[in-house]
Amino acid sequence: MQFLHNPDIDFVKWRRIPIVLSLIIMFGGLVTIVFKGFHYSIEFTGGTLVQVAFAKGQTVDMAKMRSALTEAGLAPEIQTISSGGKVSYSLREKGDEKAMEAVSNKTMDVLTKAFPEASPVLEKKDMVGPVVGKDLKRKTYWAIFLSLMGIVIYLAFRFSNPLWGFTGVVELFHDVIGVAAFFCIMGTEIDLLIVTALLTIAGYSVHDTIIIFDRIRENLRIKRGANFGEIVNASINETLSRTIITVLTVQTVCIILLIFGGPVMRNFSLAMVLGNILGTYSSIAATATLIYEWETHWGGKKAAEPAAPLKGGKPQPKKQKGYA
Repeated sequence: MQFLHNPDIDFVKWRRIPIVLSLIIMFGGLVTIVFKGFHYSIEFTGGTLVQVAFAKGQTVDMAKMRSALTEAGLAPEIQTISSGGKVSYSLREKGDEKAMEAVSNKTMDVLTKAFPEASPVLEKKDMVGPVVGKDLKRKTYWAIFLSLMGIVIYLAFRFSNPLWGFTGVVELFHDVIGVAAFFCIMGTEIDLLIVTALLTIAGYSVHDTIIIFDRIRENLRIKRGANFGEIVNASINETLSRTIITVLTVQTVCIILLIFGGPVMRNFSLAMVLGNILGTYSSIAATATLIYEWETHWGGKKAAEPAAPLKGGKPQPKKQKGYA
């Protein structure tokens, strides 16, 4: 299936516009995160967890539950837990250990009044301490750092050139920082679902980049004699249709989740939608052209050198170090 037939867009000619735009997104996002800071959920800061079930495992109206709790001055994160046909509700409210008893009692009172016919039952109440939250935050940062390092090593090994690995990581760093900065500006709570979405965006983004890098490496062997700019343009255009179809497929699922997934899935699906847009833009317009910029202006002229003549008079391409 072809979405675009033989596109011929000169990405290299207009490369500096997306590169500058990406730099603005990346450094603007970093400045926003450093000065504004994240609004962490109770997994990272500590709070009370109350798990409630209703008589005979029946489900209740989530909007009504949320409205009743809000009117009572409670603003918990609500998550539905299904296990073996049984449905429970996990309610997480920020607060210290002293407030745990009061919060759990108040939550049960509100639910009993809101759903008298459903007979709510307290299954579990627990406290996530601030020490546990700090430990989880530290492990989350380590997970993100080790994931990025793993991607650098993989790309450097795959393309026999650390520069390509570094460029791929800069791109996914740009995508993750862009989405994280958006949530930072909006004041959205950063919970484990958003962290999961950010790591998913990183994996998805670098996958798209690898497809384009692979085509560039293949074209370096096939299109001998062509300059590096022509090869980069040809590689992006040849993969453009595949990229658009793949992204539209993923984006359709994410948008459906965003619209119909309910409050629990909303931030996760919103992060995926934004990450898909940023990842697609950076893979197509910024990453490969950044490689071109480096190879032809910052890292030497080897990639752009013309083919060396053979003894028989026919041109013989010069082997380019690092692209084997």
